[in-house]
This record gives sequence, C-alpha cells and structure tokens, in this order.
Amino acid sequence: MESKFKYEVLHVDKQTGARVGRLTTPHSVIETPVFMPVGTAATVKALAPEELKDLGAQIILANTYHLFLRPGCDVLRKAGGVHKFMNWDRSLLTDSGGFQVFSLSKTRKIREEGVEFASIIDGSKQFISPEISIEIQNAIGSDIMMAFDECTPPGVKHEYAEEAMERTLRWLERCYKVSEHNADQMLFPIIQGNMFADLRIESAKRTAQFARCGIAIGGLSVGEPKPVMYEMLETIRPYYPDNMPRYLMGVGSVDCIVEGVVRGIDMFDCVLPTRIARNGTAMTMRGNLTIRNARYKEDFRPVEEGCDCYCCRHYTRAYVRHLINTDEIFGGRLLSIHNIHCLMRLTERIREAIYQDSLMDFRNDFMSAWRDKADEE
Repeated sequence: MESKFKYEVLHVDKQTGARVGRLTTPHSVIETPVFMPVGTAATVKALAPEELKDLGAQIILANTYHLFLRPGCDVLRKAGGVHKFMNWDRSLLTDSGGFQVFSLSKTRKIREEGVEFASIIDGSKQFISPEISIEIQNAIGSDIMMAFDECTPPGVKHEYAEEAMERTLRWLERCYKVSEHNADQMLFPIIQGNMFADLRIESAKRTAQFARCGIAIGGLSVGEPKPVMYEMLETIRPYYPDNMPRYLMGVGSVDCIVEGVVRGIDMFDCVLPTRIARNGTAMTMRGNLTIRNARYKEDFRPVEEGCDCYCCRHYTRAYVRHLINTDEIFGGRLLSIHNIHCLMRLTERIREAIYQDSLMDFRNDFMSAWRDKADEE
C-alpha cells in the first residue's frame, strides 16, 4: 500500500540545523516550519475558511474531544468527514482528546483501558480509549491523527511521570495497531516524560519506532517556565527521526515559535492568537499590544505599522479598541485576522532565514527587539 504522505527536507540552516520542509498529505502540500490555527469545534473562531486561506493557513486543527461530544461521530460520517462538514479543502490535523482529558483532572478517572470523564456539556459519563480515539478521528477524517496519550502537569514526581509515560507508550501501540493500514490518515505518536530529561529521552527513543511520517512533543507549554521547555527540546533533539516533521503541541506565542524552530521544531499549533484577540490583545513582531487599554483611545495608527493584513490596511487602534470595549464581535474578528496573519508572516520570515543560512542571526535580532508586552515601551 503506497503512502499518500511524504516529507522532504528542502534546506537545512547551517547555523542551527533547522529545516525548511515540504509535507504532502491527501488534501494539500504544507511548507514547514508552519503554524496551524486551531479550529476546536470545526471552526477557527470568528473566521471563515476562505479567510484562513487568504491569510495563508496551510493546515488547521480540529478537536477530537469536542467533536466527539458535538456533533458526534454519526453526524460527521454522514457529512462525509469534517473537511466537507466545514468546507475546508486543505490539510487538517486532529488531536487525540488526551489533552482535554488532562485538563479535566477533577472529573476524570484514568485506567489502563482508557479514561472515564464527565461531559462538559451535560455531565454525562463518557469514555475514550486509544481505539475509540482513533475511531473518532477516523469519523472526522483528518489527514493527521494524534495518538492517545496521558499528559502530566509540571511539578509531579518522577515516579508518576514515568508511570504516565509508560502508559502513553502502551496506548501508542494500541493506536498504531488500529491505524497502521489506513492510507488516508497518518498517525503522529507523542513524546511525553514531563520535565525529566531521562524520561524524555527514553520516550523519544521508544516513540520514534512508531513514527511513519511525523512525531509530536506533548506535555510542554502546560505551565512550566519557558526556559524549562527549551531545555527539554534541546534534550530530546538528538533523538528525533531526521526524515519527518517534529510537531510541538500547544505552542503559539511569537517568541516560542522562533525559539522552537531554532531547536529543531517544524510544526506548531495554539488557540492563543484567536483567544487573546477576542480579549483585545494584538500580536506583533515586537510583542503583544493590549489594544483595549486607554492609551490607544486616540491612537489612529494601524494595529501594527508595516503590517498588510485586512485589519491594519483599513482600521486603526482607536477603532479596534472601541469595538473591543463595546463588545462588538467585529473587534475580535479584526484582531483574529491580524494575529493569524502575524504568525503566517513570522513563519514565512523564518523559512526565508533558513534558506539564507541565517536563522540564528534572525533569532538574535528578533529577540533583541521583542518584548512580552510591547505596550510598556
């Protein structure tokens, strides 16, 4: 059975070893490094699929847990999969539901068979196993499926982190068995191990055996300090397969994307750009701007000077601030457009720097100008 998936390394940066690559899936070809906007319930909040295409989104995410609860697998199968359901004809990745189970720590019960949890919709008792996770992702019809895993919070003891890592590896074997003959969907296994170097290395070595066209790093960006995340990425970097993309799950801030690519990462996703947009925060190449603040009441400059997105071409900080502070939906839409565009521009610039063998120079210049809160300048 010939695979419909392929990853090619197009260029390796001489300064850092970061790569520009091309990932082919049944729905589209993706140039990496890439940021993937998150469409939790089969929609990137406030944005139409056509707008995402205009912004340059090559691949988006959908959420297995939420789509399992609503609209459910039967509806998705009858719709012909989520691509047709939401009118998205480019690549799509689904998480496994594992992170949502992690975040439901008060209502979940983990056992070897899988996880019991209470529905966030009506409190009903639900159950997801590795096999059920793959079955749900089959119904969704995503190009890339994630293996069902157990994510642990920072600060746990080594013994518990090891137990969760071993369970994740056993669950991975079960996911692999029910997905290995699926030519239309690719399973990405997930490296776990919390913040322990020995566990991360062990997990990376054993997880790589199940990677066919991609591998993911989970359990980072879950509350640990950024330097700890970078340390873990440096620790496991020597153990990645060379011929496939590496996906850092749940990371979407400007600085972490730059630092992640320098450390060998090819794919990123996060709800951050659209979530903070709805709360009135704009991402820029110099840091975040809290547009709802009073200092922008009479600021008639674009949200980010030099940006050519729809928001910045047509509207001012003052107007967007007015929309946000009067709870007008258009304000969140405009900042969502801007923030997604910002990350698309960023990854374009990163790819250009890799092609020019100057990614570390780019990183140093970029980070010297970047501030966590650009409002304070």
